[in-house]
Amino acid sequence: MTSDPDSTVAIIGGGPAGLMAAEVLARNGHTVTVYEAKPSVARKFLRAGIGGLNITHSEDYSLFCTRYGPAQPQLQAMLDHFPPTALRAWVESLGITTFEGSSGRVFPEGMKAAPLLRAWVQRLRGLGVRFQLRHRWTGWNAAYALSFETPDGPVEARPQATVLALGGASWPQLGSDGAWVPWLQARGANITPLQSANCGFDVTWSEHLREHHAGAHLKTVALRFTDLQGKTHERRGELIISQHGVEGSLIYAFSRSLRETLQAQGSASFTLDLAPDRSPEQVLAGVQYPRGARSLSSHLKTRLNISGVKMALLWEVMGAQAATDPVRMARYIKALPITVNATRPLAEAISTAGGVRFEDLDEHLMLKALPGVFLAGEMLDWEAPTGGYLLSACLAQGRWAGEGVAAWLNQTS
Repeated sequence: MTSDPDSTVAIIGGGPAGLMAAEVLARNGHTVTVYEAKPSVARKFLRAGIGGLNITHSEDYSLFCTRYGPAQPQLQAMLDHFPPTALRAWVESLGITTFEGSSGRVFPEGMKAAPLLRAWVQRLRGLGVRFQLRHRWTGWNAAYALSFETPDGPVEARPQATVLALGGASWPQLGSDGAWVPWLQARGANITPLQSANCGFDVTWSEHLREHHAGAHLKTVALRFTDLQGKTHERRGELIISQHGVEGSLIYAFSRSLRETLQAQGSASFTLDLAPDRSPEQVLAGVQYPRGARSLSSHLKTRLNISGVKMALLWEVMGAQAATDPVRMARYIKALPITVNATRPLAEAISTAGGVRFEDLDEHLMLKALPGVFLAGEMLDWEAPTGGYLLSACLAQGRWAGEGVAAWLNQTS
């Protein structure tokens, strides 16, 4: 086994959290090596940016912080230290201007991740950060050195401090596969099981709906769901009818609550308002309006703009019998019940819930059981919806961990 030239700090994982920790430490004068299993860094970051990279959100900051749910108390100090305004300023320091979309989401100019990443890596190289690609971490060896598998054979490294930023286990083909779980458990870390977050859910669709409408976007609907605490939540947006069930941004916003209900009860049900711009009275009047020789489908399209996948979904749930009852049909249009019976597999999810518990870390994100080993990003036990919240928190944690490492090195020296 060969030894890698020692750096002060090893960053394992070249995603946003790891790269941010590397930047902070390099600016503090430390020699830093980023180890990445793939041939290039930040592959999931690039993949997420294909449809438009959400870097953060412009909503009121107090509301923004609530998006982290039960993990807000653990994340609050990190978010305060690197809030959305600071994140935007940091992006713009890379020469990338930002703008707010109509939904409040914040994007880089051009909406793509690649220009931002190129500028960032160039900055890191200028700061002296060293990149070791195709170095897959395999834990610690018997001599407590970091072990890596590489195309040229095994390599070990003995840094003074380590930042683990290996991600969760979603999209494993891009590098985050959760292989680190047993290695940290063996070192005494308590880990909440990794689960799908921002994910699709299984629904038992008919063969007809799957064959004719899988992949269709269900636009301009409102989803209403009552969680385990009895609180009803409602949000407008769009979702996608998939071969297996439902997915898309509107579903992702409810994924934590739906998953928790599934785990507690075995299934979870929500309702869809297919005509959220119309009152129940207006919908009923539209259904009851004389349709003459027109078919019911043509009538609903004309009077209520119910057509395509909306019409197919209405027939799928209510059945032919309800079509003869205008009152019942109007109720279905305003509150169509959908039952999900499982989350989609973790490998398909956008992000990961679960991870190393915060109580196992000190205030600087250092593992109490492993002095000198710090964690950041999706390895930790938190989750957030899409819309810029995930990236915001990963960057904030990377900065926090980097500053924690710098403080620890100063103290131990």
